[in-house]
Amino acid sequence: MNEMYAEWLVKRKSPAYTMLIKIAMGILCVIAFFLSMSPVFGIFGVIILLAAVAATYFVFRNSEVEFEYLYVTNTLSIDRIYGRSKRKKAWEGSMEGIQIVAPTGSTEARDHETKNMKVLDFSSHVPGAKTYTLISQSGAETTKIIFEPNEKLLQCMRMTAPRKVVKEV
Repeated sequence: MNEMYAEWLVKRKSPAYTMLIKIAMGILCVIAFFLSMSPVFGIFGVIILLAAVAATYFVFRNSEVEFEYLYVTNTLSIDRIYGRSKRKKAWEGSMEGIQIVAPTGSTEARDHETKNMKVLDFSSHVPGAKTYTLISQSGAETTKIIFEPNEKLLQCMRMTAPRKVVKEV
């Protein structure tokens, strides 16, 4: 049994405004706590507190995003991981549906781009990171995926479909 396997985890850089949102949510929780203690608001204050705590929980949990690239025998799957606990499948495709995997901005990748293609970005957004563009065809829909594979992942893809994977020069 000749099975190819590679996985790689990339953490997305949080935008600058994320810290401001976290601080604002913390302040909102403190204000909601004091409102819930006030006899003027009564049960309505407790409801506001519970809503503020729930919103803060979701903001903190979903602000940290990681992407896991998993290549197993001719199939690439990309999962989003929120808060290091919740996993959600973001994209999956086989090498038959993939047209090309090339460094982002290369002529090979630009040659396969079309105007009305769907663009999915699964990269870390770290300046200077080596990103690759994957163009996939599924029926009539063409998808452009930007991701950051490691060398082992690229090697497995290259061994499966050498003409579809372009090396970085």
